[in-house]
Amino acid sequence: MSQNTAPRNPRTAPDRDTGAVWAAGGTLFAGVLMLVTGVMDILQGIAGIAEDDIYARLGDYVFKFNLTTWGWIHLVLGIVVAIAGYGILKGAEWGRVAGISLAALNVVAQFLFLPYHPWWSLFSMAISVFVIWALATDRSYGPGAAAR
Repeated sequence: MSQNTAPRNPRTAPDRDTGAVWAAGGTLFAGVLMLVTGVMDILQGIAGIAEDDIYARLGDYVFKFNLTTWGWIHLVLGIVVAIAGYGILKGAEWGRVAGISLAALNVVAQFLFLPYHPWWSLFSMAISVFVIWALATDRSYGPGAAAR
């Protein structure tokens, strides 16, 4: 049996590091996730501001705020997260740094909001952890990126 595959031309088919491809795809996906998470946080914030009784009230909780306060926190955080997601999709270095920082802040905010909306908070924390990983492992950013 013969195989009908053409020999590979090194000038037309460069080898790409598989890890670099995954990291670049992960960064694009992280930017999209940041935009979606930002929009969802904005909607969550609007719901908390407009209807103070939209989320379940708890008895004693150490990090208890007024639900309107939580609404404003989510609204502002959502706007800033969405802007960082846009920066990531544009390939801006500030977007990457802001994305890592804001994803970490989102993990903390969602942890504190966990008793009010547990399933969404856990899901949002998992997304934020992925975003941190994707942005931290992408080597196309940073010093010497053009030389790679």
